[in-house]
Amino acid sequence: MGSLEKGLYIVSTPIGNLDDITIRAIEILKNSDFILCEDTRHSSKLLNNFNIKNRLIPYHKFNEKKSLSKIIQYLKEGKILSLISDAGTPVLSDPGNIVVNECIKNNHKVFTVPGPSSISAAVSLSGFGDKFLFYGFLPKTENELNKSLKKLDMEGVSLVFFVPALKINFYIKNFKKYFSGRKIFIAREMTKKHETYYRENINNLSSFKTQLKGELTIVISQKIKSKLVTTDYVKLEKQVIKYLKSYTVKDIVELMSKKEKVSKKIIYNLCIKNKK
Repeated sequence: MGSLEKGLYIVSTPIGNLDDITIRAIEILKNSDFILCEDTRHSSKLLNNFNIKNRLIPYHKFNEKKSLSKIIQYLKEGKILSLISDAGTPVLSDPGNIVVNECIKNNHKVFTVPGPSSISAAVSLSGFGDKFLFYGFLPKTENELNKSLKKLDMEGVSLVFFVPALKINFYIKNFKKYFSGRKIFIAREMTKKHETYYRENINNLSSFKTQLKGELTIVISQKIKSKLVTTDYVKLEKQVIKYLKSYTVKDIVELMSKKEKVSKKIIYNLCIKNKK
């Protein structure tokens, strides 16, 4: 690898299996003057495994604002800094957004070093499709949680959450209120020796009797679109045929979609089908 450009590198690290680290990530970390990390003890285990001895700087949610001036000063001096999280890709539900924005504000270059991510790993394993919304950690109180889930229920894509394993039963109870009929995928200890996956219809998912540990990645399948039963469809078609004698297609679509609470596309297709 040639000489690195000066700036801040956002480096993804393994979510479990250390062999998942990329060659580029190792080289970037070895050539960094400083490595920002959430937990120096945790990160030291990873770095020691690859004989990386660079100086670590604690950077977590309790000191990220306080650390900004020192980090920016290092960058002004032409130092190369890397940011890592305890696992996976930094900034996503982890500290880092503040320092990235500060770098942009001060015209310091920010580079990405892609790699492992529990988000993409869980989505690819779920089988629920490739369109999803990543929310991160859900609210801890039931009142705030219900407000968030009510809004999320309106989204037309799969949903991805991080959940503390100790509170999984609390979240399952509330998922059932808003995501009835959908499928759920729960990933635990991904890429590790004891990785475990649960796939189930949310309505059939029971509370966990044994206490789980760590952090879970959860994927909820997209909202099931209700389908018109045959009798409703026939009834709608008869009404469309009747209205076509006196109204324009545009007027029929507007009128019937509101009156019958059916999508405009369905009404429009019926109009085109029966228009002479």
